[in-house]
Amino acid sequence: MEGTSEILEQAIEQLAKLPGTGRKSARRIALFLLKQNDESVIKLAEALISLKKSITRCSTCGVISDGDPCSICQNTKRQTGQICVVEESQDVFLIEKTNEFRGRYHVLGGVISPLDNIGPDDVRIKQLMQRINEDDEQIDEVILALNPDSEGEATSYYINKLLKPFDDVEVTRIAYGIPMGTELEFIDEATLGRAFASRNTF
Repeated sequence: MEGTSEILEQAIEQLAKLPGTGRKSARRIALFLLKQNDESVIKLAEALISLKKSITRCSTCGVISDGDPCSICQNTKRQTGQICVVEESQDVFLIEKTNEFRGRYHVLGGVISPLDNIGPDDVRIKQLMQRINEDDEQIDEVILALNPDSEGEATSYYINKLLKPFDDVEVTRIAYGIPMGTELEFIDEATLGRAFASRNTF
């Protein structure tokens, strides 16, 4: 379009690739950055470059980390007998905010999805089994904390099946149900049904 900046349009095009960001939002962000002083924009650029170049994944649990092993795997106060299996690193961050789990994690880096040609070998299930088989790390419980969708269910079922021969390993899953503060009339049938199926004693 005549009269616009090609450099600005290139920035908008790249920003629009961010999740949840359309062209309008990308344009607003680009124009906002133009109004900022050089130091602020340079700090942002350096942070993004550092994010890409310096961030690594823990070779033990697979979580995004500044170092290898990550701070959770290095923490001697964590319970070594519990492993919580999650899909992505962001799930670890969310669970950590609750302060309810003091064990260790295993990030699969995805879930089994035949429609997307993602099989068991494409996610970190083999590494999970290796951890359970290690003599120096006795695992008593594997907690499946995957999303309650078809892919998450299929992955949970597959892992549970692999763990059946391990008599000393208890396989559990996080409870799914009704969110706090929500009225029953606003709950969909699938969620309500799962809440009944996952009910506990009072």
